[in-house]
Amino acid sequence: MSEATDQRFIIEMGSGNDQYGMDYTKAAARAIEDAIRHSSIPMLAARNIPHTDMRVQVTIGVQEPEKLNTEALKSALPRGTATITATHGGLNVENPDTGDTIVIATAAVEAFLPKQA
Repeated sequence: MSEATDQRFIIEMGSGNDQYGMDYTKAAARAIEDAIRHSSIPMLAARNIPHTDMRVQVTIGVQEPEKLNTEALKSALPRGTATITATHGGLNVENPDTGDTIVIATAAVEAFLPKQA
């Protein structure tokens, strides 16, 4: 697979949160699940394309991207060959009554295939 010649055929967005543990990876996994829950890709079976030909590129936005375990997040993706990029984004929202922080992550999940004839 070559990023230069691949064509994006799907993009989905999702959001997820961790309300009690400030776990950025948990919030990101929920954002990925939210995004892929909205997708079904029957084209692969219909065109007899193995899912291993699909390149999946995930971008996760959280307030502290260095705290993301991107390797662990790959297991949330059921198909394709995945890369995950952490970037600054999402939200941290403090509960003024308890001082707890809710972590909110956003995800963009893109799928690419080599150009088809």
